[in-house]
Amino acid sequence: MESIWKEVKTAVRSRIPGHSFRMWIEPLEFKKGKPDAIILACPNCFSKKRVLDHYGKLIESEIQRAAGKSCGFTVEVAEQKNSAKSVKDQDLQLPLPNINMRPHNGRFLKKDFTFDQFVVGGNNDFAYSASFALASRKNSQQNSLFLLSKTGMGKSHLSQAIGHYILSEHPSERVYYMTAEDFSNEMVQAFRHDSINKFKAKYRHGCDVLLLEDVHYLSGKERTQIELALTLDTLFESGKKIIFSSCYLPVDIPKLNDKLQSRLSSSIISNIEPPDFRTRIRILQKKALHNGYKVPEGVMQYLASELTEDVRQLESGLVGVTAKSSLLGTPLDLALAESVVKNIVRQRKKISIDVIKKLVCKYYSISMDEIVSNSRKRSIVRPRQIAIYLSRMYTDAPLQAIGKSFNRYHATALHSINIVERAVKANSPVQKQVEFLRRRLESGKF
Repeated sequence: MESIWKEVKTAVRSRIPGHSFRMWIEPLEFKKGKPDAIILACPNCFSKKRVLDHYGKLIESEIQRAAGKSCGFTVEVAEQKNSAKSVKDQDLQLPLPNINMRPHNGRFLKKDFTFDQFVVGGNNDFAYSASFALASRKNSQQNSLFLLSKTGMGKSHLSQAIGHYILSEHPSERVYYMTAEDFSNEMVQAFRHDSINKFKAKYRHGCDVLLLEDVHYLSGKERTQIELALTLDTLFESGKKIIFSSCYLPVDIPKLNDKLQSRLSSSIISNIEPPDFRTRIRILQKKALHNGYKVPEGVMQYLASELTEDVRQLESGLVGVTAKSSLLGTPLDLALAESVVKNIVRQRKKISIDVIKKLVCKYYSISMDEIVSNSRKRSIVRPRQIAIYLSRMYTDAPLQAIGKSFNRYHATALHSINIVERAVKANSPVQKQVEFLRRRLESGKF
C-alpha cells in the first residue's frame, strides 16, 4: 500500500499546479494500509478539510487505478507534540461561536476572512501560497510578507486569514491586527500620557505576530516611522512574524525613511491582480454557497462578465440581486440582474481625469486654471485634493500621471489621496461632497 501511495503522489503531481501539490499533497504521509484502504496523516484539521474538499475525488480515483481494484483512503490529523502542554499552561477563554475573532490587540478579525473562504486563482495564487506557508510555518526562513494590491482585491482577507489560522493552531500566540494609522494614533497617545516605554515594550516584547494594514499611511510621519522601524528590528531579530499590506510598493511610498523602506522591501512581496472571468465565477459561487443564496447559473455568468473591477464589486452585485429579488418578490433572472448592475458598473471608459476636473471645477465654482495652479487657498486646495482622489479611484492612470495632470509631484498626489480618504472615513462634510460627485460620475451626469 505504501508503494501504491508513492505512485499516486507522482500521478497527482502531474495533474495539479505545482504550488498546490507542494502546499497540500506533499505534506501527506503514509500511516498504514488496509486491504481496501490507505490511511494518511496530515499536519492539521485545516489541511485535512482542504485535501478532502478539493483533491479527495482525484486521490481516490488514482488509488483505484494504481491498486487495480476498489480502494479508498482516509486522512487523519497527526498528533501535535508539546502543543497540548503549552495551551494547558495558559488560562485561555474559549471563543464564542459565530462572532468575529478578537486577537490579543487591535481590531477584530472578520469571521469569514479565513483561508477556507478565500478563492484561489491565477491572479492571487502566489499571495495565497505565501500567506498560508507563513501562517503554517512551512517556510521558516522567511518571517515577513508584504501583500500588494488595489483596494478590494483580497489583501485584508489574506492578512486576517493568517491571524485566524495562527490563533486556531496556536491559541497562546499574541496576534496584533491593526492599520498603520491605528499604530500611529496609539503612539501619539502614548507620548501624550507619558507611557511611551509601555507602548514600546508592548510591541517589541509582547507581540508574536504583527498584522499591519495600509502601511502607505505612514507617509510623512517621521516619528512614527522611526519607532516602527525599531520595533520591526526587534521583531525580526526575535523571529516573529510580520505581515504588511498596502496599495503601493515600499519604494513608491513618498516620504518614507530609508530604514523603514528597507525593512518593508526585505519581505516577500506578493501582488494580487484583478480576478479573471473563471475566478470571478468561483468567487460568486463561493459567496452564494456561504450565504445560502440560490442564484441561477446565467445570472452568475452575467454578474461575472459585467462586474470586473474587484471582489467587493462582485459581492455588491450578488447581495444586490438577491436582496432585490427577496424584497420585491420578483424572480431572480437576467432582467433583475441588469437593473442592479447598471447602478454598480462605473462608466470607466467615459470617465477621464479631464472629465473629473471639469465636474469638480463646476461643483466648486473654480476655473480649470485654478485647479492646476500653485494656489494654497483652501477653496482651491480642497477641490484639487478631491479631484486627485477621484482620478485615482475612477481611472487607471498611474500616480505619476495623475500628479502631472494637476501640476503636482506623485508624492503630493498620494498625500492628497490620503487626506481625502481620512476625511471620508471620519464622516466629515467632505464625505457628502465626495459621495455626490461619485454619484454624478457613476450616473454619467457630467
